[in-house]
Amino acid sequence: MRSIWNGAISFGLVSIPIKLMNATESHSISFRQIHLDDGGRIRYRKVCELEDTEVETSEIGKAYEEADGTLIPITDEDLAALPLPTARTIEIVAFVPADRIDPLQMDTAYYLSANGVTATKPYVLLREALKRSQKVAVAKFALRGRERLGMLRVVDDVIAMHGLLWPDEIRATDDVAPDDGVTVRDKELDLADALMDTLGGVDLDTLHDDYREAVEELITAKAEGHEAPAAPEEKDGGKVLDLMAALEKSVSAAKQSRGADGEGDGDAEVHPLPAGRSGSRRSARTAPKEVGGKKSTSTAKKTTAKKTAAKATAKTATKTATKRTPARKATSKSTSKSTTKTAAKTSAGSSAKSSGSSTGSRTAAKKTAAAKKTSAKKTTGARKKASA
Repeated sequence: MRSIWNGAISFGLVSIPIKLMNATESHSISFRQIHLDDGGRIRYRKVCELEDTEVETSEIGKAYEEADGTLIPITDEDLAALPLPTARTIEIVAFVPADRIDPLQMDTAYYLSANGVTATKPYVLLREALKRSQKVAVAKFALRGRERLGMLRVVDDVIAMHGLLWPDEIRATDDVAPDDGVTVRDKELDLADALMDTLGGVDLDTLHDDYREAVEELITAKAEGHEAPAAPEEKDGGKVLDLMAALEKSVSAAKQSRGADGEGDGDAEVHPLPAGRSGSRRSARTAPKEVGGKKSTSTAKKTTAKKTAAKATAKTATKTATKRTPARKATSKSTSKSTTKTAAKTSAGSSAKSSGSSTGSRTAAKKTAAAKKTSAKKTTGARKKASA
């Protein structure tokens, strides 16, 4: 690494000579300006307005421009001679917990390297003190024409320094915050927590600049005379106006991307059908059996009652036939016809009413047939006695 600044760390009465080096580097791809008509390079030339001639970098210095346009030259020697202890020194002013530093203040990061053998021990002393205290050092230093704040902390076995913005360089958030009238429900917060848990953590070392890689592929394709890579088609998922729906879809998508989805998909295929489909059909088939059974029972009771009435009628007819011979035949015939009609009606009614239950109908039919036989036998006996 190339040193960009040499100085010392002032740690109380301890002075640690150090070299300052950039801890970061930019991998962004830079472009040149060209003339579209002929592809010629566009350059910026530094020209002196008084002489109207181009000047070299070595001939260029600094100057401060006042409001009226007057230029006041300032040399590097003038800046180096400023009566500031931080001109060539990183002066530690305090040690504070790391969470006291607002990340908004953090600027460029630097590595501090011990400059020489004599600087090694005090350098290691400061490094180990920072490690054991679990604090960071707040310092002031001057670099590139201005005094800055810095934060010193340990990275691996090296002391790193982050340039910090001054507190008055951080803009207030009053004009940026949303209106106070917005409320968030607990259910929405629960879904947001679920989404955060689903996304989980990430290894920062695995992240990379996709845009830079795409630009490099584009440059390579054009340099080799190939067609530029086609842009992927954008998926139009539609606008989700409902925050709850958006959160639910986000949780589902996050589960699918991490292979955690599908736990409930299989269950949906084996769920029983809801009422109103096959379940209601089963109920509809079962219900008539209960109703039919009740109807056949009542029909059987009615048939039994009519059977009893038929027996009573037959007995009466027998007694009457014994007393009055001339009227026996007519009475027996009318009784027999009446009994037959009653039995037929009973059998027809029993068959019609108990059509829903085959068991009840068969029972009623058997009893009706038995009643017919009994009535016929008694009528025949009565006729024989009358004839005798």
